[in-house]
Amino acid sequence: QVQLVESGGGLVQAGGSLRLSCAASGLTFSSYVMGWFRQAPGKEREFVAAISRSTQIPIYAESVKGRFTISRYNAKNTVNLQMNSVKPEDTAVYYCAASQRFFGLGSSSSYDYWGQGTQVTVSS
Repeated sequence: QVQLVESGGGLVQAGGSLRLSCAASGLTFSSYVMGWFRQAPGKEREFVAAISRSTQIPIYAESVKGRFTISRYNAKNTVNLQMNSVKPEDTAVYYCAASQRFFGLGSSSSYDYWGQGTQVTVSS
């Protein structure tokens, strides 16, 4: 059974930092692209970042580029999202996801497995 478990969410002031982690089990972690998505109240789920399998090349949404960093540790089956210079508009539930695809990684429909999400709230 595949499980993706996020942690590290919480309340942070604007301009601060937060580090999210996702622990994966039940899958061959190094065979999956790992991604982060977020969903704010009343909005669609949106792509945040993704990282490729072995080459670990990251891609980012324009809204977080230069502020967020995605990283993965295949030996520990974990993927992290370092969030710096956070803004109130970053407030959302953040989800970890895993994909076996090579294209369309900015779309939630390309992901096979999802975590339960962790809440991030940025106060102004």
